Amino acid sequence: QVQLVESGGGLVQAGDSLRLSCVASGFTLDYYAIGWFRQAPGKEREGVSCISSNSDGNRYYADSVKGRFTISRDNAKSTVYLQMNSLKPEDTAVYYCAAGSDYGCKVILENLFGSWGQGTQVSVSS
Repeated sequence: QVQLVESGGGLVQAGDSLRLSCVASGFTLDYYAIGWFRQAPGKEREGVSCISSNSDGNRYYADSVKGRFTISRDNAKSTVYLQMNSLKPEDTAVYYCAAGSDYGCKVILENLFGSWGQGTQVSVSS
């Protein structure tokens, strides 16, 4: 069974850091790009970051998080991480990870990804 499970969310203050984890099971992580998405209350889900498959290794970020967030992967642990620094209240959202292709990774569009996790809540207070 293909499954992605997110963890690491929490309630922090502006300027703090969090590291989210996305653990994959039921498939070989090496062959897939993994994207992080977020959905704030009353807003549509948006792409945050993506790391392409092991053969490519490129990283992509939304403009709103460039310079603050870093995506990485540890294929031996079947895990993708999202290190989030200098958090802002506008980063408050439920964060999801999903599997996709290297093509979809470049544009981080949710309709190009599947096998969504259940999400982890990130709340940043001012």
